[in-house]
Order: sequence, then C-alpha cells, then structure tokens
Amino acid sequence: MKAIADTGFLVGFGNRNDYHHHWAVEIAQQVTEPLVTCDAVLAEAAFHLGSSALVLTFVQEGLVKPEFDVAANLPRLAELAQKYADRKPDLADLCLIRLSELHPRLPIITTDLGDFRVYRRGRREAIPLIYPPARK
Repeated sequence: MKAIADTGFLVGFGNRNDYHHHWAVEIAQQVTEPLVTCDAVLAEAAFHLGSSALVLTFVQEGLVKPEFDVAANLPRLAELAQKYADRKPDLADLCLIRLSELHPRLPIITTDLGDFRVYRRGRREAIPLIYPPARK
C-alpha cells in the first residue's frame, strides 16, 4: 500500500495505549513503500508521542518519508488557509491537503474524519481516506 500519513495514524502506531493502536499496526503491516508525509506531521507526532527519537525511527526504518516543501507550495497553502479559516486548520492539515493534490492517487491515512471529510482538494474533490472503524 502507498498512501499519505497523518499525525493520528503515527501516534496510534507509536503509542501502545492509544485507542487506534491496533488499527494503526494493521495498516502499517500493509505498507509496501514509505508513506508520504510532511515535516509538520512529523513534528506533531513527536509532540504527541513525547519522542522525537521514535518519529525519526519511523523515517529511518522507511515507514514514512517527508516529501513536502512548504516554501515551494506557499501560495496554495495560503489559499487553503483562507478557504478553511473557519475550521482553523493547522499547518499539517494544510500540507496534507496539498500533498493529496500533488499525489491524487494516494489516500490519506487519518483518524481526523471531522476535518478531512470537509476538506477538498482542487475545488470540490473529496480526498480519499483510510480511517479506523467507528467506535462501538
């Protein structure tokens, strides 16, 4: 599987006590090449996991690959920030939306359905998502 990794997936994978841990491990077992992500997602994951070393291990071992240049995408990120200002998106979300535009065949692996079901790539296209099953 090839996809784009969001923070919630990485936190779920890295934290055995996270609600989404088992789901994230199952997803990680299906990864065939490094998941595309951005530095903002890695920074968020390191913060939530309390370990930069663990997140760097994800990169070193090939689970994820940061593949995004904020400076090169600044005009589009600014447009997206304006478009979704009412939702107060963080930089990681904006970068993931843009990554989805740049890699339209790749779904985003996320636990954040509240935002990613609203966000659109291009003008109106829903972003394909891989997400955990609904809580019972």
